[in-house]
Amino acid sequence: MKEDFKYQIIKKTVETNGNKKAAALRIGCTVRHLNRMIKGYLSNGKEFFIHGNKGIKPIHTISEDIRRMIIDLYKTKYHQANFTHYAELLATHEGISVSPSTVNTILMAEHILSPKACRVTKKRVKKELLEQLKTSPLSTHNQEYIERSIIAIEDAHPRRSRCAYFGEMLQMDASLHLWFGGTKSQLHIAIDDSTGAIVGAYFDHQETLKGYYNVFHQILLKYGIPYMFFTDRRTVFEYKQKKAPTTEEDTFTQFGYACKQLGVEIRTSSVPQAKGRVERLFQTLQSRLPLELRIAGVTTIEQANEFLNHYVKKFNAKFALNINSTKSVFETQPTVEKINLTLAVLADRKVDCGHCVRFESKYYKPIDTDSNPTYFRKGTDALVIKAFDGEFYVSIGNKIYGLEEIPDHKATSKNFDYPKDNPQKSKRYLPPMSHPWKQASFQAYLDKQQHRAS
Repeated sequence: MKEDFKYQIIKKTVETNGNKKAAALRIGCTVRHLNRMIKGYLSNGKEFFIHGNKGIKPIHTISEDIRRMIIDLYKTKYHQANFTHYAELLATHEGISVSPSTVNTILMAEHILSPKACRVTKKRVKKELLEQLKTSPLSTHNQEYIERSIIAIEDAHPRRSRCAYFGEMLQMDASLHLWFGGTKSQLHIAIDDSTGAIVGAYFDHQETLKGYYNVFHQILLKYGIPYMFFTDRRTVFEYKQKKAPTTEEDTFTQFGYACKQLGVEIRTSSVPQAKGRVERLFQTLQSRLPLELRIAGVTTIEQANEFLNHYVKKFNAKFALNINSTKSVFETQPTVEKINLTLAVLADRKVDCGHCVRFESKYYKPIDTDSNPTYFRKGTDALVIKAFDGEFYVSIGNKIYGLEEIPDHKATSKNFDYPKDNPQKSKRYLPPMSHPWKQASFQAYLDKQQHRAS
């Protein structure tokens, strides 16, 4: 259109001997350049106004083979990835270096929408497809894919100001999703509100106390004691039901008492938008992580948790703000021994007539540091402690004892098996008396819980 516009003005100026200044003003050029165009018109005619590169592809144009490969790879190997992530995966795994905007242009030309496409884009593409369907129906595969993309409109979450200090608030939650394999699993996550860094992550089959304990364990080992957890109103963090079940099943009491010992505040909310940072994090992870796990060949919980170790570092390097250690409010890192005994599960029991306590359908006998059994009268109150590492202890009369499992059948017989020469009894580590897992302190905490009131 511009070339034809210039041609018509120059032609009229030459044929009518018109005013050159007026013609130059209409075209938007100088009189000197207008004289050049008049000279070209007189020598070459209309062809002078056609650009020399017309019809020639630029040297940096993506070839049709690569364009087709980008479309095919997205439909088969990298489906459900957002376009920015897809561009990164192409560069990392396929050796194809293209910008996210180029990927967007290529895939949008095929009416393939990003999982992160906004509402306006989805409506516009839907309108275009409806127009196309009137003349040339799409294939069944493309119809199903496009409808799936158009219907699943994500809900937006409002922004809010970040906290000022690293460790001031950790938002914690779990997400049920088809992360890997053919079964959905729960990803437990804790994210720092100030920097957006993932500080703990753990896969489990269900959203459980074990999952949140593992996240808490990672935080305590790597960073220290945070100021506050901000979570939803799960029974792990808040309990409303009256006459709660047994102590070990009351996950709120277990997690709450562990936080009380370390001085960590727990704040809860039933509104997802209130903890928008962790909610948006799950949107990003649900778009990226399943694809990364699939490429790595992860099929089990154990493999997934091992994969998280290096993936979290990679994720934080890309998305989190730089951590300023001078603006950290994490308290001093506890010892490994204290962490192990703090993140424990407690259960009230009584010594039976066989001088044992029963826990998790097994019988245990109390032992001292020299692994010698200690016997108590029937009915003696006992507090069974299952530490984070799986070791068992019992608190009786504010003294800590070890627990030794009594097997159903003896491993050897003193009548028929050859006895070992001078068998050595192994010393058993027992926590010091100063440790807070005591019956009196735990019972006092239980009495303060409203949901346990009769």
